[in-house]
Amino acid sequence: MKSFFLHHFSLLLSLSTIFSSSAIAFDYADALSKSLLYFEAQRSGRLPYNQRVTWRDHSGLTDGLEEGVDLVGGYYDAGDHVKFGLPMAFTVTMLSWSVIEYGEEISYVGEIEHAFEAIKWGTDYFIKAHTSPNVLWAEVGDGDTDHYCWQRPEDMTTSRRSFKIDENNPGSDLAGETAAAMAAASIVFRKSNPHYSHLLLHHAQQLFEFGDKYRGKYDKSVGVVKNYYASVSGYEDELLWAALWLYKATDKEDYLEYVINKANSFGGIGWAITEFSWDVKFAGLQIIASKILQEKKHNKHVHIQDQYRSKAEHYICSCLNKNNGTTNVDRTPGGLLYVRQWNNMQYVSTAAFLLTFYSDFLKNFDQKIVCHGGIVDHEELFNFAKSQVDYILGSNPKNMSYLVGFGPNYPKRVHHRGASIVSYRENKGFIGCTQGYDYWYNKNGPNPNVLIGAIVGGPDNHDEFNDDRANYVQTEACTYNTAPLVGIFAKFNFLSPPLIASF
Repeated sequence: MKSFFLHHFSLLLSLSTIFSSSAIAFDYADALSKSLLYFEAQRSGRLPYNQRVTWRDHSGLTDGLEEGVDLVGGYYDAGDHVKFGLPMAFTVTMLSWSVIEYGEEISYVGEIEHAFEAIKWGTDYFIKAHTSPNVLWAEVGDGDTDHYCWQRPEDMTTSRRSFKIDENNPGSDLAGETAAAMAAASIVFRKSNPHYSHLLLHHAQQLFEFGDKYRGKYDKSVGVVKNYYASVSGYEDELLWAALWLYKATDKEDYLEYVINKANSFGGIGWAITEFSWDVKFAGLQIIASKILQEKKHNKHVHIQDQYRSKAEHYICSCLNKNNGTTNVDRTPGGLLYVRQWNNMQYVSTAAFLLTFYSDFLKNFDQKIVCHGGIVDHEELFNFAKSQVDYILGSNPKNMSYLVGFGPNYPKRVHHRGASIVSYRENKGFIGCTQGYDYWYNKNGPNPNVLIGAIVGGPDNHDEFNDDRANYVQTEACTYNTAPLVGIFAKFNFLSPPLIASF
């Protein structure tokens, strides 16, 4: 730990002016602690003895029973009770990446065990869902019947039918992202739980082979997902993404060769993308590939490296408003990146992560980016990432924290079934399917349970926000909104002025 502090001390000093110039000083450690609490609120299954979100109780205890498999556990993705495999896997990938990059900073706040628990709650479920080498259960419940009801998860009366992908019903995107999540998590647990790490890696390798051999989009095999988590980008980005994470987990050149050899045919060096999300992995892939291929032992791939990096920096420059023409990401008048109306914050949180990660990369290799609009150094990149995070925490025209439970002013009417209804532990009286709509959904008052650590969809393109439970475009939170910021909150906390002053 001592060497960690010495290694970062010069960075602390160089960045101190960035933080001291900020108009508002945020408690990033508190934001980190709260963000990890949120994942406990989203748990499905039998809750453990050390569950800290006490307004939740056991739910979904018969998941998979109809199909003869044990699918108890995992996460609800948002404010409903469907377990969607693709966004759940991306959530776990981003949580794992946060720990891989910023685990020391998370440990510094004393939250590393909670981060491990958040990851393991997802990977334990993936192990269950991967019932044989070429079978992965993709979803439990379906959105149509689920959305018809407004109930606590403990009272669920909706269908818990489960859906799978297999050799005859492929889903390379889902298999690929789940492989990436398990490979990334295997790195996280390598030292603390080597047996579990090995198990995760075994599943990850099988899932990648399955997804690569039997190619196809999962939403064609699992039709019920199309209205909720359709794979618009296709499956090629997930296969490249999975191979890259497997290379990081195993150091086996075969996986890197896959990323190199299929860079062109799978769009890895073809697509110049301005978003990074549960569906579209190209920007994240391009940014990690740029770092890996920068290493001296991969100099033979310079041509491909340059193309991956060119596309990675297209994403970076677009976020900074320094690309040519109309390829920049829009911004609100208050300075927030604005990709699209529905749940825009997911794109802000992933951008903050990628920009911070790339800032570290530039600093470590003493490099800069040449955008159409000028040269960018690591500090400018870091500073902009911080501005996006600070906007989320309250430095915005509404003085609203979009991290629920953080600061004095945050959304009180989050579009979330469990949070909006009296806790099952307080009142075990059954609440029926539509009864929740009649009495709880339409109430004007704040939710009885605070969904601490959730990041809601956020404001519109004019920085306006309507805190209304029915306004799900803005007030619904998702696990993949919060996951990318776990590591970023930890890093910002470590670099913040109070810590510098204590040296």
